[in-house]
Amino acid sequence: MAVAEEIPRITYKVPKKRHPIVRFVITQPLGAAALVFIVAMFIAGVFAEYVAPYDPLALDYGAMLAPPSWDHWMGTDAFGRDVFSRIIYGARTALAVGFLSSLLGSGIGAIIGVVSAYFGGRIDMAIQRFMDILLSFPIIVLALAVVAVLGKWPVAGLDINLIIAIAIPMIPKVARVVRSAALAIREMPYIDAARAAGYSHSRIIFRHIAPNVVAPFLIMFTAFIAQAILLEASLSFLGLGVTEPIPAWGLMLSGSSQEFYREAPWMIVFPGLAISLAVFAFNLFGDSLRDWLDPKIKI
Repeated sequence: MAVAEEIPRITYKVPKKRHPIVRFVITQPLGAAALVFIVAMFIAGVFAEYVAPYDPLALDYGAMLAPPSWDHWMGTDAFGRDVFSRIIYGARTALAVGFLSSLLGSGIGAIIGVVSAYFGGRIDMAIQRFMDILLSFPIIVLALAVVAVLGKWPVAGLDINLIIAIAIPMIPKVARVVRSAALAIREMPYIDAARAAGYSHSRIIFRHIAPNVVAPFLIMFTAFIAQAILLEASLSFLGLGVTEPIPAWGLMLSGSSQEFYREAPWMIVFPGLAISLAVFAFNLFGDSLRDWLDPKIKI
């Protein structure tokens, strides 16, 4: 009796799943480069005392308007203060105001958007019409109005009212985006099951709907950090934001910088470059994060 030949086994090697950070670096190289710049900016701001070569408030009248050199990499201003050191400390101010403003505005906007989508009807209509009123004002005009009304409330070196003024224009934009995502989630069967089970509105909103709109929230939060940094610089330049002696990029562009822009152009070039790079990095990272979280274009 012939012995049946043994059928060879075919084995398939399951590809090893890469770490999310590795996949982000591979699929979004520009976003990864922007993230590296943001991390470097964060480290420089947090450890400014060790990174900056000089005290940003130290006056040196013997080195006023000194051009960039080995002693002062980005020159000095009209009071002899080191521009590079002030930019390093200004990163701390920009990140603190940008992060807190974006967190406050995006958080309130997300809650309003989810609540508006969940209840619908007249509540949704009233909330959206109020959002339309806020959207009708230009961002800078609305922020200027809020700062003028609230005044200044400095706490731990930061103006709380400035953070509120920057956060308010973000609320309606985040609310619109989150609402559109929450409207689709509201019609899901598990939401109907939660209602039938007798769960409270707050539990359904915060435990069943809100976690499913985290992706658009993160994208808006990241993108609005860049907008908050730019808005803070604009308000500081106009004299309504951060004030002396706190180092701030927008503040470095005002005052004596406008008087000596011909004799000392570095007083304007380097702070403007810092603002541009920070805004560009956060915008680029936000766009890459949006592409990476979008399942339709997932690589």
